[in-house]
Amino acid sequence: MDEIADVVIVGAGASGLAAAIAAHEAGAHVRVIEKATTVGGTAAISGGVVWAPANAHMASNERDADRGEAMAYFQALSGDLDEDVLSAFVDGAGEAIEFLEAVSPLRLAVLQGYPDYYLDRRGARPQGGRALDCDLFDFNRLGDWRDRVFTSGPVSRLMLRETPLGGAAAMPSMEVFQARAQGDLRGFGQALVGSLLAGCLERGIEPILEAEARRLLVDSGAVIGIEYLHEGLVQRLSARRGVILATGGFEWNRELVRTFLRGPLTHPASPPMATGDGLRMAQRVGVGLANMTSAWWAPTITAGDETWPDGSRKSTPILIERTLPGSIMVNRRGRRFCNEATNYSALGGAFHQFDPNTYDWANLPAWLIFDATYKAHYPVGSAYPGPDTPDWIVSASDLAALAQAIGCEADGLAASVERFNAQASAGRDTDFGRGDSLYDVLYGDRSRPGAAGTLGRLDTPPYFAVPITMGALGTNGGVRTDAFGRALDPDGQMLGGLYAVGNVMAAPTGSVYAGAGGTLGPALTFGCIAGRHAALRSNHAPSDNSKSESQRQ
Repeated sequence: MDEIADVVIVGAGASGLAAAIAAHEAGAHVRVIEKATTVGGTAAISGGVVWAPANAHMASNERDADRGEAMAYFQALSGDLDEDVLSAFVDGAGEAIEFLEAVSPLRLAVLQGYPDYYLDRRGARPQGGRALDCDLFDFNRLGDWRDRVFTSGPVSRLMLRETPLGGAAAMPSMEVFQARAQGDLRGFGQALVGSLLAGCLERGIEPILEAEARRLLVDSGAVIGIEYLHEGLVQRLSARRGVILATGGFEWNRELVRTFLRGPLTHPASPPMATGDGLRMAQRVGVGLANMTSAWWAPTITAGDETWPDGSRKSTPILIERTLPGSIMVNRRGRRFCNEATNYSALGGAFHQFDPNTYDWANLPAWLIFDATYKAHYPVGSAYPGPDTPDWIVSASDLAALAQAIGCEADGLAASVERFNAQASAGRDTDFGRGDSLYDVLYGDRSRPGAAGTLGRLDTPPYFAVPITMGALGTNGGVRTDAFGRALDPDGQMLGGLYAVGNVMAAPTGSVYAGAGGTLGPALTFGCIAGRHAALRSNHAPSDNSKSESQRQ
């Protein structure tokens, strides 16, 4: 039997759950469908940090000034952004945070001293203030839904601000960890998604799980619902006011990746649900696209036989390992090719350098190189510090043997290490500027002063190497929208009844990953904007002769 709602939301990640709450609070009857067996997607396994300019947790004088500073920051990074859509994010982020904290258990706090990523640009905040950390959330509040939030491995019982990375001098005690585990208090992305899910459940909004959206329903040029597969049956869900796509990116769809992205994306860091379902449905009804060559890039490592719950090979972002002293990254020539400590999204450009002479990617494959001192002190992926070496880490007694083992040029590797060691001793990387920025030492060893937090010699054998692959936290190109999240056609005209938020939406910040939480800030903001706007509009009334796109052709 077909069902009717005011607003239908496809996807139960952070943006979809926020949209559901906002639409309900604006007076709409809301239904949410999700193709997975759990909710949350990538947001649920993220750090849960939300980048929000002019947010409610800033001091009032800072917040008033930050709107203009944030716009200047983006404009200094990219001259190719839709100013109306960008302004909607910058103006709406603080309101969205304030709203979600008022109507759900979500609680956020400023990560003190957590800087923006591009500190040389006008409008950046080296002192932090825009990156917000989630408070712990009690999963017992979810009742039967406590096990329906996506996880992959152990969940964190910490807030980021309780860790050295978040500025804490010491971690909580083991007794505190044990008490939190017994009470099922969770932090990071689990806290973010759990809080938003609780906000939905409190309003009687229970996502329909294992419901795979197939097609958008169109009548008289407007999107009036969806067709989806659930429990082996094709069903229809009509929308009186609008359909909001919140289905995530397309990084796990090889055809779309090959068609659109500017360079290789072989090892996504997101869960394998992001297959571009919403994008493909939207394309069938004639949406316009934007920003399609870009992604939220992140170099990744694939440690051993780790897999996602569906059996897909799991890769994880390499954030800290490449920043710590006593390590470098090299290409097949054995040469360094970037500031290893720079922000992960910007690093995509270094890996996508194309060599026309060899007609190949100059810096793929790449390796993280480190020595015995590094290995004794720092973890690498899932490998703890110490003498044990898993088989996915290559080791050798000297640099020449290591080069032979990984297939890079021995002379180049030896020269790179020698030069880097001299620069580390001098405290200045004159080749790539590693350690010059405050951000460079953010993920480094903060027990070491200044640039030494990321610059350190590699001179203690044996030596080690780990393959580095090109991944992404998600794609950021998709449905072109206006400032309300309404889908536009290729001519910039509205497609009635259709909205897009999160990574299925062409990112309001373009390819700019402004700071920690650079995806979740726009996702929550436009979830609220689109949810509220859809709830207040009038759609074409569903009729008996409504047809899916396939039936209209």
